[in-house]
Amino acid sequence: MQKLSQWFKGAIPKYLLAAVLIIVPLFPKFPLLSIPGTYVAIRFEDIILLILGIVVLIKVIFNFKTIIKDKIVIAFIIFFAVNLISLMSGVFLTKTVTFHIGLLNYVRRIEYLVPFFAILTLFTKEQIKNNLSYFVKILVLVTVVTFIYGIGQRYLSFPIIITQNDTYSKGVALRWTSGSHISSTFAGHYDLAAFMVMVLPIFVTLLLTLKSWGNKIWLFVATGGGIWLLVNSLSRIAQVSYLVAMGVALLLARKFKALVIVMIISITLIGLSSSLYARFSRVIDVYYHKITATNISDIRQSFVVNAEDQVLPSLRPETTVPTPTPVPIFEDRSTSIRLKVEWPRAIRALSKNPLLGTGYSSIGLATDNDFLRMLGETGILGFAAFFLIFARIGIVFIKSISIRKSFSTLELGFIIGIAGAIIGTFVSATFIDIFEASKFATIFWLLVGYSVYLIRSHLNE
Repeated sequence: MQKLSQWFKGAIPKYLLAAVLIIVPLFPKFPLLSIPGTYVAIRFEDIILLILGIVVLIKVIFNFKTIIKDKIVIAFIIFFAVNLISLMSGVFLTKTVTFHIGLLNYVRRIEYLVPFFAILTLFTKEQIKNNLSYFVKILVLVTVVTFIYGIGQRYLSFPIIITQNDTYSKGVALRWTSGSHISSTFAGHYDLAAFMVMVLPIFVTLLLTLKSWGNKIWLFVATGGGIWLLVNSLSRIAQVSYLVAMGVALLLARKFKALVIVMIISITLIGLSSSLYARFSRVIDVYYHKITATNISDIRQSFVVNAEDQVLPSLRPETTVPTPTPVPIFEDRSTSIRLKVEWPRAIRALSKNPLLGTGYSSIGLATDNDFLRMLGETGILGFAAFFLIFARIGIVFIKSISIRKSFSTLELGFIIGIAGAIIGTFVSATFIDIFEASKFATIFWLLVGYSVYLIRSHLNE
């Protein structure tokens, strides 16, 4: 009985969290059970998170008085309370939400946070410290496998399973075609790119700080594979987010020479991608054309011609006038969709109910700006509650500066990498609904939770 109790306190939480860290990124999104009224389905990763969630719930019930004193937990409670009120408002007040669809979206947000609360409730201070190397090794292995599968998609026709529309979400297997995005084991190329923005600052920081050559080799392979996946995802915002995240991480690590070298190598590799070069060039050409066209139009309007109007006789043309050649439209499709459709839709939703928004699922599948999505769906109160969480997480990271010397090399590299990853993720969120992407969001909250309570374990000393 005592041995079983020790397993429940140590091994079971450790291996459950390891299962989440492996299965969520790597297992394709094959549907197990479809949900009526939506193309979202119950998948294998949901079963793993449900099991972990039940274990966490049991622990919370027995330690509620202690857990409720945590300021970050209080921030999450405020966040979910506001979002629940927003959902009810969308169902009964603005009537913009179907209850079961809105509730499903609400529950999904809670599901993504299960690993965060698992770390808070199931691990002791000693376990947090002792298991870090174990989880980092799993993260490295997951990235290497993701890279291998991405290579297989491009060169060996490995199947691609994505959830970007109703048909594909049913588990339809696709194949990579020339010039298209690489998504590897993820449900879309944006998810994959955001995942790499999250893990690469960790790997590079550890690569530059750890002494063991065995660790360096694995980290080098994972870093190289991650950059290849990032570039071949062809996500423009992810390239920018990666550079920002890496810059922040290396500045915090005080690796100034390495920062210059890493930036030069990264920008060179991004520039060598003909597809990425074409996509960035397209945006530049579009805005250059718009700016020059606007200037010419302004110049023409500045001319005033003072002349007597004359009515000239018109002659019937003897020949048919040819149809003029259509003027080419200069636009970037993804940017135009955001500016003309998705972002205005979120702003309209916010204007209907500024405080609480119109509820989860009320503004469609995508907004491609997570901050506007929050404002549209949960209003100013939901938006403020979300940033309250990160304000309190940020306070923990700021406090870690004063105890920097108390961390081991592995711990410090991991924490600095996560700090850079959070900043990079916020940059990505300006053009992607990244906190709604299950594969990314689940691992993001796992790693953020681990770093927060790793810092606290030292602060408490």
